[in-house]
Amino acid sequence: MSTPLLIAIIAMTTALISYSIGVWGEKRAGTIKPVHLAAFWFGLICDTTGTEMMRRIAEAGGTPGGVGLHAILGGLALVLMGVHAVWATVTYFKQNAQAMQTFHRFSLGVWSLWLLPYVGGLVLANLHHA
Repeated sequence: MSTPLLIAIIAMTTALISYSIGVWGEKRAGTIKPVHLAAFWFGLICDTTGTEMMRRIAEAGGTPGGVGLHAILGGLALVLMGVHAVWATVTYFKQNAQAMQTFHRFSLGVWSLWLLPYVGGLVLANLHHA
């Protein structure tokens, strides 16, 4: 296994763990706490790192920008994670109950959508190595 691939796998798995802690911790607590914000932002940083490493690997393999459904879903998930982290931060500082309820629903939706390219990457890797 190449070093870039290992870095990408570690970064993406760390993003999954951090993001899951943030989303499910926030849901369980019923409110956004600073620890959840930290988990969202750290997850975004890790996901960005992993995505960039995967892009470089795809490009080195002759696939410019990693074009394909997986790359599109991954890019969309990354953008949604960014919007999610910003919205969480704004909602936390506003302390508006209605905004908090809306955020809870959005949070679970973004997490669920984020899982698609994560699991898809695992499936594609297994198909490629089979």
